[in-house]
Formats: sequence, C-alpha cells, structure tokens
Amino acid sequence: MSALAPILQSFFSERLLAQRHASAHTVLSYRDTLRLLLTFAHQHTGKEPSSLQLEDLDVSLITSFLNHLEQQRGNTPRTRNTRLAAIRSLYRFAALRHPEHAELIARVLAIPPKRTTRPVISYLNRAEIDALLRAPDRDGWLGRRDHALLLVMITTGLRVSELTGLTCADLQLGQGACLHCQGKGRKDRISPLTKQTASVLRVWLKERSGQPEDPLFPTRRGGRLSRDAVEDLLAKHVTTAASGCPTLAHKNITPHVLRHTTAMQLLDAENDITVIALWLGHESIQSTQAYLHASLKLKEQALARTAPPHTTPGRYKPSDQLLTYLESLDDYAGEDTT
Repeated sequence: MSALAPILQSFFSERLLAQRHASAHTVLSYRDTLRLLLTFAHQHTGKEPSSLQLEDLDVSLITSFLNHLEQQRGNTPRTRNTRLAAIRSLYRFAALRHPEHAELIARVLAIPPKRTTRPVISYLNRAEIDALLRAPDRDGWLGRRDHALLLVMITTGLRVSELTGLTCADLQLGQGACLHCQGKGRKDRISPLTKQTASVLRVWLKERSGQPEDPLFPTRRGGRLSRDAVEDLLAKHVTTAASGCPTLAHKNITPHVLRHTTAMQLLDAENDITVIALWLGHESIQSTQAYLHASLKLKEQALARTAPPHTTPGRYKPSDQLLTYLESLDDYAGEDTT
C-alpha cells in the first residue's frame, strides 16, 4: 500500500471526523471528490488507486482532472470549485504528515478556483408563499404534515439537513416558542417561531404523538425523511400551487429557495443584516450580503432618497427652433441611409 492510502484514511478518520466533526453531507462530498480523482488518476497512470503515490497526483494531473469535470462530466464551475476545495483540504492535511513533499503540496494549493457568476437569488413573494401553503390537502395526515413542514421551512429558513434532523424534543412550545437544531458545522442554533407556526406545530405534535427522540416530520412508516423526499414533496405542492398562482410555474423552487425566502422576508422587514446572518446560521456575514443585492425594495428606497426635493419629472425641450432641428437629428441618425 502506498503512502497516499494512509494519508487518505487519516484525513477522513482524524481530520474530518475526529477534529472537525464534519457533517455526513461534507464527508460524502469529500469522499465522492477523491473517488473521482483516484479513478481519473488510475485511467491516466495505469496504477491501481491503492498503489498511487502522492507525487502521482501532481498539479498537471489535478488540473487535467478539473478540466475533465467541466468538459466531459458537464459540471459547472461552481461544482469544479467545490471539488478543488476538497482536494486542497486533503493536501493541507498531507503537509503536516509529509513535509518532504512541501513543494508539490504548495503548487497544488496554489491552483486558483475558477471565477463564477453569481446568479440572482430566487425567492417567493407573499402571494406565492400563500399559494404554496394552501397546496397540501390537509384532510389527510400527509397533507397536514407537509403543511407544517413547509410553514417551518418558510418561517425559520432551516436547511434541509437541519429540518430532517429535527426530533419531537427539539420543539419547544412554551413561552418563547422555538426550534432547537444542529446546523452546519455541528453548531447548535435556536430558531424562534411565529404565533401561527407555533399554533400549527402544537396541533401537529399532538397528532404526531411520537417519543422525544422520534423525527418531528416522519415518513409514513415513522422514519426520518430524506433530502430527496423533501425535494419531491416540495415539487409536488409547487405544481399544485402553480394552478392558482401562475408565477410559480416559471420558478425553479428548491428547499434552498424557501431559505432565501425567509431571508428576504427578514430583510424587507428592515432587520439588520447581522441579525439575518445569526438567524440563518451563517458563519460569515459575507454569505448574507448576497440578499442585499437581491432586494429591489432596498434599491428603490435608496433611489427615492437620491431624488432632489421639490422637483417634478419632465423632459428637456429646446427653446430655439435651430436647437429643435438639431434635436430632431436623433431620429434621422437612427434610420438606415444605405
């Protein structure tokens, strides 16, 4: 077995799990990246993955692998950068174990991420929110579960992993109703609940009648919902809601869009950006600033403050006939004279 194999094993067991307490989602993402890299290296070097050395995974090979992700696998630049971040994390760990490869590691760590365009944040307006919450058929148990789940997603902004990880004990319905969840990076967070949400969850919890450790939003058989299950039920209710709210049909509604919706509601209510960052569990306020760029309301308010006072809108009109003639050449310049 090569020196690369024990580095890889220690990276997962010591670095990710023991030291960083990485989430299952992070571990699986890093695993998939390195599995793809080792497969690519095997195809290009002819060596079995267990026989690869650290020097086999040099800058040239890793750069070719990143290009392969985009050109052959059709990955976006954002996915490419995510894969590169996982590789760089491995090499930073390797630097502590194998200083003799310092030059190779430094060159790999110097590979720059690809610049990406930041898309405009998508979120739901009030009419779309109301239509989505009306979509589940609350005459049935699943409909009542889905209604409560969607209401929690929209009013708290929980991530899917946080939502599916909720237990009955995480719901506190006394004075100051709230939800306790473990967020990204295994950080505990408390999300306050509106009166409406608390009222719906109070009824749901009674109907749910589960043990403290049971999932708050279970499957038919009482198990924990998966990420795919949440995405599927959301897609189903969006389709239903679109019949009464056509604008939903033109939006790609994902669970993260509902998280964006929470943030935009807080921003429109003139909450400070630092409060929104705490609410969403953002590690850095830079992640929250994207909502400032998406808020048309804030831009309209800023524009209104820049308008000179006591002025009325109008258009310049030349006072002289010659100036009027010169102004009319605008129309002439736009004609095709050939």
